[in-house]
Amino acid sequence: MAGLTRYVTRRGLQSIMILWGISIMAFTIMHLAPGGPAAMLSQDPRVSPEVIKQINASFGLDQPIPVQYVKWVTSLLHGDFGRSFQDSRPVGEIVLERLPATITLNITGLLLGLLGIPLGIYTALRRGSGFDHTVRILTVLSNAAPDWWLGLLILVFVAAPTHLLPLGGMYTIGKEYDILDRVWHLLLPTAISALGEWILWSRFMRSGILEVIQQDYIRTARAKGLRESAVLNRHALRNALIPVVTIFSGSLAEIISGAVIFETVFSWPGIGRLAVTALYARDYPVVMALLMISSFLVLLGNLLADIAYTWVDPRVTLQ
Repeated sequence: MAGLTRYVTRRGLQSIMILWGISIMAFTIMHLAPGGPAAMLSQDPRVSPEVIKQINASFGLDQPIPVQYVKWVTSLLHGDFGRSFQDSRPVGEIVLERLPATITLNITGLLLGLLGIPLGIYTALRRGSGFDHTVRILTVLSNAAPDWWLGLLILVFVAAPTHLLPLGGMYTIGKEYDILDRVWHLLLPTAISALGEWILWSRFMRSGILEVIQQDYIRTARAKGLRESAVLNRHALRNALIPVVTIFSGSLAEIISGAVIFETVFSWPGIGRLAVTALYARDYPVVMALLMISSFLVLLGNLLADIAYTWVDPRVTLQ
């Protein structure tokens, strides 16, 4: 337990330094890039340069970048991500409003995608069978096309002509509290999201099982007369989960990064769509908040994966 505490403390300090470096680079690049919050107004000939200067001054964008960064970091250390340039609302409040929609979509898709684990185990144990070849062909074909692209095709060629599925959104206007209506809107994006997870989990689980069952200790366990279910559950499955743990660690980061295109396609009012809107509007506080949250989730996922390795494989130690 003491070793785990020391490891988590050391990794936590390293993560703080990494997040600090990411914030410096992102903040500098963002403020040096062409355009800004007043860029939209500058395209309107009716807006005078004096008004644009006043807008930049009100946002503090007329100050040197190091000064702006210090003020932003100071606010962040006090738990304040700043205020949105678009509607002057606290960024934290905006993110919290969108977060439940993204979590609902991603968690539901992830849980359904976990069905790929038993499928991967079954195809590995039936290697070379017709079912194995069929699943492999389907997964390769599905993996050749991005999941958001498949969703777009279904929207255009199925949902739009037949009206069997909604074209987007999280609920029908006027039915905000209708559970069945929300499930109806969740059905298509969740199915497409789960398809990608299903393919990923099944392929890695199949290859992991095939690699493990060829090891000497598996043959020794079988030679001792253990039942095949005991060999699989006690010895093979646990070691085959190592690559799966690595994949699962990346799922935390996909809560934001993986939702950008997906939520835009399905008009889902979550974090991903908020990121796209903020980028187009040059809403620096919102973009920086989402970037820091996404970076934190990546580091947290890697830390949890390293800890999980020690549970899956006792030979792995935290150093």
